[in-house]
Amino acid sequence: MEPSIKTSISSSASVATADGEDRQVGASGELADRLEAHRTELTGYCYRMLGSAFEAEDAVQETMVRAWRSYDRFEGRATLRSWLYRIATNVCLDLLKGSQRRARPMDLASPSSVDTPVGNGLPEATWIGPVPDGRVLAQVADPAETAVARESIRLAFISALQRLAPRQRAVLILREVLSWSASEVAELLGSSVAAVNSALQRARATLAADQETGRDAGRAPAAEPLDDEQQALLKRYVDAFERFDMDALTAVLHEDSTLSMPPYELWLRGRADIIRWMLGPGCGCEGSHLVPLTANGRTAFGQYRADGRPWAIQVIETAGGRITGLNSFLDTERLFPLFGLPMRYAELPGRHA
Repeated sequence: MEPSIKTSISSSASVATADGEDRQVGASGELADRLEAHRTELTGYCYRMLGSAFEAEDAVQETMVRAWRSYDRFEGRATLRSWLYRIATNVCLDLLKGSQRRARPMDLASPSSVDTPVGNGLPEATWIGPVPDGRVLAQVADPAETAVARESIRLAFISALQRLAPRQRAVLILREVLSWSASEVAELLGSSVAAVNSALQRARATLAADQETGRDAGRAPAAEPLDDEQQALLKRYVDAFERFDMDALTAVLHEDSTLSMPPYELWLRGRADIIRWMLGPGCGCEGSHLVPLTANGRTAFGQYRADGRPWAIQVIETAGGRITGLNSFLDTERLFPLFGLPMRYAELPGRHA
């Protein structure tokens, strides 16, 4: 269940209004509702900063609690939204002190072969994790804004952001994703416009250098619109995967498609190796059921094994009419509840074992 400020504060608190008059605000009162109205966009911001849906939700909850407790000192010189972003930024910067950057398997090593041992899983803090679109994308009427927002949470972009120093990361997100002005960002960070522009320039240079040196290998191209052709491709993928038809799966995979499986460092590149993997170490996927989801601006699936147990959250990347990336996240104990999925396939409404 998504957290709420109303579950983290007492049933009432004394809050000073802008004119200094004290009043009692219940947990379901006006202030809590005003704070909650910003939760989704703040979670998106914190997810881009931190690379983890769970850390992002914790950061936003801390932001809400700090805002509630210090509202009597909010003087209204900035909007409530700007004030909340300032608090959220400070929370994220504190969390990032001394922590290692999160990554995808393709950021850490060259592609493996089918014969490479899977090895032991690395700690959760190693990996960029998936996030449900509904947790981080606020509803907007403009299709162009929606497309930009979806692009800004795709796994490849989140991975690129993690290469930036934390303050540069904040500047890039605020300026280029959220379209804040340099002066607004400077005020939020307690900095100067010149410093903000310099940080943005350095952030852009870092990302450009990664592309030139090939450090973005294995990353997906920009998302294509989910038109009839894309929907047909994904339907073919589901059919091929659930029937475990390797000829049909070969037909939908791009020649240079990738397969990754956090928490394992091993990842594969190339349609031929993916098919070999499915017929070898991945043969346990035979008979799986795929439940449609959305994650990171992409189509995703909850994968249940033939016996009904949860196995992975798959985030699918496509380009040029083919599947280019199969990102399977295996931390089912935390991820299935995050995506609202039960821990048994038979427990899905209308499903049977």
